[in-house]
Amino acid sequence: MNDHSSQGFQGYPSLVVFDWAGTTVDYGCCAPLVAFTEIFRRHGITITKAQARAPMGLEKRAHIAAIGQMEEVDRQWKQKYGRSMHDGDIDDMFAGFAPLLLEVLGEHSTLIAGVIETVQWLRRSNIKIGATTGYFKEAADVVAQVAASQGFEADYTISATEVAAGRPAPWMIYRVMEALQVYPAQAVVNVGDTRADVEAGLNAGVWTVGVAETGNLCGLSPAEFKRLSVNEAETTVAAAERKLQQVGAHYVIRNMSQLSRVIGAITERLSKGEKP
Repeated sequence: MNDHSSQGFQGYPSLVVFDWAGTTVDYGCCAPLVAFTEIFRRHGITITKAQARAPMGLEKRAHIAAIGQMEEVDRQWKQKYGRSMHDGDIDDMFAGFAPLLLEVLGEHSTLIAGVIETVQWLRRSNIKIGATTGYFKEAADVVAQVAASQGFEADYTISATEVAAGRPAPWMIYRVMEALQVYPAQAVVNVGDTRADVEAGLNAGVWTVGVAETGNLCGLSPAEFKRLSVNEAETTVAAAERKLQQVGAHYVIRNMSQLSRVIGAITERLSKGEKP
């Protein structure tokens, strides 16, 4: 916890809250893509990768509902079932989605390059680490266990199903702050790769950092990214950076190796009494 007074907080970042898939594990945010595509296929509906990725970052039942409201998906659903998707359909699909996700999480929870080094730097800097996710608790527990086996363990983790509402609501961030006893909001940095991650950070009033290359907005596995030409890679990353900036991220980094520099910049701004 930072010292603060009525004259304004001029401390330093004391807590970084990371997203999981696309930010710290699962380069390209591929695990949920596989599960969403398959659960809709089992219901006779074909969705594109872009459609599956668009609501990424939301709690997963809400994610299914958001896909179902898309015009083309709704058209297919009406053609097959004679009506739009309703709550019962969403419940049924989520029940089928959960085991699909659990099946693929193990192979899609590899730590992203630069995460271990960044975590070590945060530890040396006495900055606490939290983790939040749109996954349900059982899935979040699997990811946390696999990440821990690779050397990354957060001080506190929480999933969207453990709060009143997932992103873009700020409740997961607040729960991490409470659990780790860090306040005010200016002392917190939220890091994620989706629009919902950025929106949650802004709604919480904390510093918000978007991650471009490794996340959902680029949406490429390591192998797919390596196959791009230099120009294609730069164009793809730049497009993801613009989208995160447009949502309102205070900073956008290409990958985790750049986070320490951003923490330094935030520290300097805090010393001048600036707020997120």
